[in-house]
Amino acid sequence: MTLPPETPDLAVLDLLVSVAETGSLGEAARRHGISQPAASMRISVLERRLRLVLLERGPTGSRLTTAGASVVQWAMPVLAAARALLGGVAALHAESSARLRIAASMTVADHRVPGWLIALRAREPGTKVALEVGNSQQVADMVRSGAHLGFVEGPHAPAGLRSRVVGGDELVVVVAPAHPWARLRRPLPLAELAATPLILREPGSGTRDALWRVLLREVGEPAAPAAELGSAAAIKAAAATGDAPAVVSRLVVTDELRDGRLIAVPTADPALLRRRFRAIWRREEPPAGPAATLLGIAAGR
Repeated sequence: MTLPPETPDLAVLDLLVSVAETGSLGEAARRHGISQPAASMRISVLERRLRLVLLERGPTGSRLTTAGASVVQWAMPVLAAARALLGGVAALHAESSARLRIAASMTVADHRVPGWLIALRAREPGTKVALEVGNSQQVADMVRSGAHLGFVEGPHAPAGLRSRVVGGDELVVVVAPAHPWARLRRPLPLAELAATPLILREPGSGTRDALWRVLLREVGEPAAPAAELGSAAAIKAAAATGDAPAVVSRLVVTDELRDGRLIAVPTADPALLRRRFRAIWRREEPPAGPAATLLGIAAGR
């Protein structure tokens, strides 16, 4: 149902209520920051729209008519509802600016995001953060569907998204201590790595995609994986059994390499297995507010 054409403007109703509260058209005009003639003209426009006389104007001032008093009584809950509406909208804006939704690939979420969020809390203590974790492909989809900022691994931004480099890490070949590669006296050639079935993350993982891209470019189609697992923990456990090598971020195997549960296998071209972490966001919505602060922290600013 649409409003009828004679529906009055809220601002002039507010002015009329002020006349009732102050007992003076002049005082009401001052409250609203306008001149008395301007206030009188606006009330006249309201009277014509409602086809009612609302004020009795005389040499000693103006006072509400009976109809004017009735309109004021009806206007007050309308104005209260309007203020509640605007207050609710302001609260939504405040919640939106204070709540930060981010998404991160597993490696970044485990080894970089916690430190970044501690720094963010120190700079903007009122910010509420919601973190979602997935593989790099899933993170890109989360950003496209509304996350303010995402963090993935890869040399390029996902399609349709903007990005900025925020650090990086190194992929490392790991094996169980009993695996033959643990006793190699020479760096492992990439061709041998590509020809060997490996324990890898699932397609869409930044680690899997980064390794695949290097092997395809340098030596050709890699062998089919020995296993495809959904987490670094599962990959480490599988590699420790000795059945097959795995390729993971060095960040996720620090403890296992230190205590000897896994052995890092040097490769012939270690620089090729370095990769970048990227912050990503939608082209039409550059990082602002807490998202911009977090981006600066991640980038080392």
